Amino acid sequence: MGTVSPFPRSPLQVGFERAELSRILDLYGRMVSAGHWRDYAMDLGREAAVFSAFRRTAENPEFRIEKRPSLRNKQGQWALMGQGGVVLRRGHELGPVLAPIERRLMKLVAE
Repeated sequence: MGTVSPFPRSPLQVGFERAELSRILDLYGRMVSAGHWRDYAMDLGREAAVFSAFRRTAENPEFRIEKRPSLRNKQGQWALMGQGGVVLRRGHELGPVLAPIERRLMKLVAE
């Protein structure tokens, strides 16, 4: 019989949990319904998981929602980034970090 060798360990990858992704995609769907966003992208890397929302496909993202577990005990693992990489909000919980986008959604629906 042959020898069994283990698979090489792949580098760890940061990802979104089901509840987190559900909350983010719910917000994305409401922004699409309001006619504000048209596309999104996800990047799951070794240090961070990033959800980017675009107004149009060929533009820079309007918002990026980042999850960096290495910052969990410092400033919080969640960050909301605006255009140009400006940090709009940081926190330990996803809900308060998404609050500025939800306020904008309320204004879009009210108009």
